[in-house]
Amino acid sequence: MASVTHPIPSSRTNNNHITFSQTKSLPFGQVSLPMKKKHDLSPLSHSIAATSSILGITSTSNSSHAHTSTLSKTITTKPTHTSTLSNFWREVQGCNNWENLLEPLHPLLRQEIIRYGEFVTASYKAFDLDPNSKRYLNCKYGKKRMLSEVGMSNSGYNITKYIYATPDININLPNITNSSSSGRWIGYVAVSSDEAVKRLGRRDILVTFRGTVTNQEWISNLMSSLTPAMLDPYNPQPQVKVESGFLSLYTSDESSASKFGLESCREQLLSEVSRLMNRYKGENDNLSISLAGHSMGSALAILLAYDIAELGLNKKSGSTEVPVTVFSFGGPRVGNSEFKHRCEELGVKVLRIANVNDPITKLPGVVFNENFRVLLGGRYEFPWSCSCYAHVGVELMLDFFNVQNPSCVHDLDTYISLLRRPNKRKRDGDGVNSLLEKATELLFNSQTMKTLPGFLTAYNYHDLLNSVSRDILCSWSDELLFGLVFLLL
Repeated sequence: MASVTHPIPSSRTNNNHITFSQTKSLPFGQVSLPMKKKHDLSPLSHSIAATSSILGITSTSNSSHAHTSTLSKTITTKPTHTSTLSNFWREVQGCNNWENLLEPLHPLLRQEIIRYGEFVTASYKAFDLDPNSKRYLNCKYGKKRMLSEVGMSNSGYNITKYIYATPDININLPNITNSSSSGRWIGYVAVSSDEAVKRLGRRDILVTFRGTVTNQEWISNLMSSLTPAMLDPYNPQPQVKVESGFLSLYTSDESSASKFGLESCREQLLSEVSRLMNRYKGENDNLSISLAGHSMGSALAILLAYDIAELGLNKKSGSTEVPVTVFSFGGPRVGNSEFKHRCEELGVKVLRIANVNDPITKLPGVVFNENFRVLLGGRYEFPWSCSCYAHVGVELMLDFFNVQNPSCVHDLDTYISLLRRPNKRKRDGDGVNSLLEKATELLFNSQTMKTLPGFLTAYNYHDLLNSVSRDILCSWSDELLFGLVFLLL
């Protein structure tokens, strides 16, 4: 990462590893951060709530429209299925919050959701989990041949950088080794080739994140206290809060272990995105930033999207803004309602593909969430509303469950498989009454609590709970209560 000239005093230094100069301009690679401007925002209420005629697909949204940007140059007429991606890509990227595209699900949007899902699947296939391998916790292949090795040689994208994340875990657990603070491969950055640009209609900068795999990442997921993001020191907005575990994974580096250690996931990403933005700055009107992730990876994707927009890295000359879109598969909640509102103000577009039976999409904030912060039809807010988690974006809801294989409800391959076969019945046993269905879901959720990795034994729970702070324990209260009820079933 390029060094900063004329550094300001430490009191003006961002706690999340990014240092800014007196001119409020920091080169990430070769791109400088623009001066911040106050936005005159007048969000308009917008809602999508429908049950698709395509089996088991429901779309919902309680997002607000934000300021007009390049992405918001929309077509007001209802899209036809004869559109081509090259002239329809802005709608697919969410310029109009996917209005008229989700019910029924537009073929081009379906195609693109599957395509981005396959890029995420590639990160799972390429991740080396063999402890005897020299590439353990890294990618099995080099950047030039990774996509071809996982069967995506015709994807039309070239990988430009691998991304590593360092879990900042300071908890003494028996099965957690000293390698817990070392970086592991979390995803990659890629860019569409010149040939693919003709089909896509624009140059696409893609960042892909895999989901939770290692024990340390599971612990990061469980660190569910809300903490101020404050990624921009010149506009900290302490009321905008995100889940501490995800923020830690996003901002932690290896500096404590070695001065030559890895930069944080955040630094790696901002540097590479800025470099690519500078390289393709002549294509601003036909450029997009697409982020895709599954489970924990979708949380990192949303954090990065917010970070890019908050710092203005997607803003170029004049009022031109490069659209920033997240395709989230089975993702958890990331922040509070203020975080959600800020993402909407910044024009970040998020399409959340979620299974109604997937417990991960209910976390964190099983009880204290966007549905439990207001009363009397939304006229009054509870005192704790600022501490309630909230989903960001528009939701495309799937509905499937398999009694013989309950873990499939969170499996990315199952998500993609269902999207490929829209005419397939999703739920096994449609004739079962709703009460029995609910009981099955509750039973599955209680089993899920018991099937977390083996390191979460009773002894480890005790050690873990004795090692975390009181505020984290308080924020866990609803999840612990939720789990206790199901464990007693």
